[in-house]
Amino acid sequence: MAMLVLLSTVSWTVDKHLCMGRVMDISLFTEADDCDMEKAMVAMGNETKGHDCCDDESFTISGQDDLKLTLTDLELEQQVFLLAFTYTFLNPAASLEERCVPHKGYPPPLITRDIHLLDQVFLI
Repeated sequence: MAMLVLLSTVSWTVDKHLCMGRVMDISLFTEADDCDMEKAMVAMGNETKGHDCCDDESFTISGQDDLKLTLTDLELEQQVFLLAFTYTFLNPAASLEERCVPHKGYPPPLITRDIHLLDQVFLI
């Protein structure tokens, strides 16, 4: 639950570096690294002014800011449910009582003869 709240409240920024229409680098929260294509073009002596082959794209997903939910914002049925749920979650065996078994210490009788065959009583 805490992870869900964290992921929904943090703002996410994704930055992409495109070179000739292909994605070269993707980065979260920081700028994407360049592919050094401009440096290679300058080193070769081919300065392309106005014809950049590289492009940077970024988009931001903003998180939630209004997470101040109080108990009074809930309806009566929801408050009753939350109270009952927390009580049963914290005390799962509180309502169970240990029952007394009077014949727990006594072994079952030993069968010396098969009564079903002697009395010719069969379950169908």
